[in-house]
Amino acid sequence: MRAGTGAVFDGAAANYDRARRQLVPLFDDFYGAAVGAIPYGREDEIRVLDLGAGTGLLSAMIARAFPRTRITLVDISPEMLGVARQRFVDEPARFELRVMDYAEEPLLGEYDAVVSALSIHHLDGDEKRELFRKVYGVLREGGVFINADQVLGETSETEARYREAWLRQVRERGVSEGDLSAALVRMREDKSSTLDEQRAWLEEAGFREVGCWYKDYSFAVYGGCKRD
Repeated sequence: MRAGTGAVFDGAAANYDRARRQLVPLFDDFYGAAVGAIPYGREDEIRVLDLGAGTGLLSAMIARAFPRTRITLVDISPEMLGVARQRFVDEPARFELRVMDYAEEPLLGEYDAVVSALSIHHLDGDEKRELFRKVYGVLREGGVFINADQVLGETSETEARYREAWLRQVRERGVSEGDLSAALVRMREDKSSTLDEQRAWLEEAGFREVGCWYKDYSFAVYGGCKRD
């Protein structure tokens, strides 16, 4: 992941959560599908790794759904993780925050679930393939990888429809032109891949039961599990 990506998101940290609710058209459904795909009981003691965790938005939802979980948040942006640190200030023992480039550095530890939201599309195809292999390596047997992300349309025509639909939806939700312009600047860092490509890369990395649990135009929740 390029260093410039971190700088772009450093500048967005203060207003990121507010803007994201407007910029993800079906916000509750999208994030809800990611949390709902975690195959554990509410009282299970699980360890979760959140890649590109940003301000801790997804981690906070997981923490509420699984109150005995412990979560490691990694992100390339210190400013984003600074917001996350304030979010979790009352429960520091449950959350570990690491500033790191997960695309370039090794992933450490063992986890029952690895999750990510709107981050991995900043990696090119080869980087995604390598990341999926690394994720598989840190999952415990039976663990799950869940990626809530933007995917590329299978054809240029489909991609154009995705973009048109997104612009229409966010404007209907009342997004400010300032927030929209900032989002379009951040989107210059995007290197989205198709859903079919990523399913194939997940299977190549060893994942089983690879599937897609939610999709609305370019927004999809997909992943797989680690089983012998």
